[in-house]
Amino acid sequence: MIVRKFGGTSVQDAEAMRRVTDIVRSSASEPSLIVLSACAGVTDVLMRIAHLAPSGRCDEAFSLVDTLQARHRVIVDELFGISDGGEARAIVDQSMDEVRTFVTGVAIVGEASPRSFDHLASIGEVLSSRILHAELVRQGGAAVWMDARSLLVTDDNFTCARPLLDETRIRLLDRVQPILSSGSIVVTQGFVGGTVSGITTTVGRGGSDYSASIFGSLLAAKEIQIWTDVDGILTADPGIIHEARRIRLMSFREAAELSYFGARVLHPETIRPAVDQGIPVRVLNSRKPGTDGTLIVKSDRSPEGCRVKSVAYKEGITVVTVVSEKMFLSHSFLEEVFDILNRHQSVVHTVAASDVSVSVTMNGGGMVDEIVAELSTFASVTVARHKALVAVVGEGLRASSGIAARIFGALGDENVNMISQGASEVNVSFVVDESRITEVVRKLHGELFSDSDRYPEVFA
Repeated sequence: MIVRKFGGTSVQDAEAMRRVTDIVRSSASEPSLIVLSACAGVTDVLMRIAHLAPSGRCDEAFSLVDTLQARHRVIVDELFGISDGGEARAIVDQSMDEVRTFVTGVAIVGEASPRSFDHLASIGEVLSSRILHAELVRQGGAAVWMDARSLLVTDDNFTCARPLLDETRIRLLDRVQPILSSGSIVVTQGFVGGTVSGITTTVGRGGSDYSASIFGSLLAAKEIQIWTDVDGILTADPGIIHEARRIRLMSFREAAELSYFGARVLHPETIRPAVDQGIPVRVLNSRKPGTDGTLIVKSDRSPEGCRVKSVAYKEGITVVTVVSEKMFLSHSFLEEVFDILNRHQSVVHTVAASDVSVSVTMNGGGMVDEIVAELSTFASVTVARHKALVAVVGEGLRASSGIAARIFGALGDENVNMISQGASEVNVSFVVDESRITEVVRKLHGELFSDSDRYPEVFA
């Protein structure tokens, strides 16, 4: 059995949905669970509506509802024709009436709870999955639509719910597995779930990948496929490196490092349930279904000598350096620093520390000033803004002598700071001025992938 998750751009309009239908039907001999995102941009519009309604801006909210309704009706009309698709069209109208009721109710009370946000946010996935299911059935496919809100069981931490895996496994094996075993396709939604008592929840933005991975791990899938609008994971940002190569094969740890260092193909949590079960994840392009994409496996299978897989970067980085005023060993110094960072819920990307000083990289923003103000009460603090964090990622870094010399030799006289190797030993990262990103990535890619033709099983 294969889990196939299709992202928002893969179902953004009627043409995209036809492509998805063709992909699903072409592999109908293999039992599959189809997990869908909302049509591209729909969740953003729903969240905009959710923020307009409490402030009484109902006219703006209703206008957005009309836009969503028109968009989905166009998809239905193009798929089924004006004279057909009555059931799908009725689902669209009913869902939009539900959104209008939300706007009216929230405007009256003047606030929207996280619980109501989740209910509204779930509508996009429900609509896209109902429309695709209707199209599969119209084309003669044996497909069953199932509501993920009754399958993915979560706690009640609305907007970022935690899946309850034992309860979810029971429901999947009881409700989904028999349908798959009968040869039918199951169509459901990502991103959304429900509490034990049936209240709608969501697992956070980007959660459709996470849902697919959970479903796949609990159903012991042969493979989890993430269908997007790119050919797979690349050796660098194609916006900078036009000749960036597709990575055919990489490890879970490499994919995780890339996701944390800015690669946008996969949500960081996507691969966590899959890696626990050793289930391969394949990233594919729904616009080019003939391409074999990127296969992500549990452990590295790359040939000897293939050291690096990709160069990634994060922009908008701020470096905060804290020096203890005591200038001697202080057992509480680091504890005080990280306690402040924790209380502000700041995400620290890298750390360089000694007994009396520590430097951290974090996203820039308003909270930096608040953090610096607190740190300054017991230490000397300097702040460097407009920085970027660059990471060279590859399992081969752990056993590679001379790789550091190649990396920093390629950079020449670039101003490089805060060099570190991640605890996983799968990345070497460093800080540069944000304005130098393009040149730094070009230099690194030219040096590190000059011999990539030697590994056709790894790079396309």
